[in-house]
Amino acid sequence: MLTSQNKKYLRKLGMEYRSLFQIGKDGLSDNLMDTLSDSLEAHELVKCNLLKTCPVDVREAAIECASATGSEVVHIVGHTFLLYRRSKENKLGLKK
Repeated sequence: MLTSQNKKYLRKLGMEYRSLFQIGKDGLSDNLMDTLSDSLEAHELVKCNLLKTCPVDVREAAIECASATGSEVVHIVGHTFLLYRRSKENKLGLKK
């Protein structure tokens, strides 16, 4: 569980990130979840963007992606959400 201070720090970092994933008309597939999980292991912080053609609401998509990948939703704004999951190396250096 992230503290409010850690969430604030991650939101600040996420502002400079580009969206790694664009979720469109295919919605949330198993392939997307596997790729998202691999990206979270590699980067720890991943930004996703929902296109207008996506059949799922942004909050619904963020919660479903977080539960499928074992990550946490850091921030949701507009059609974009930010996910965080600590990797084995703890690249961002956040304390538990």
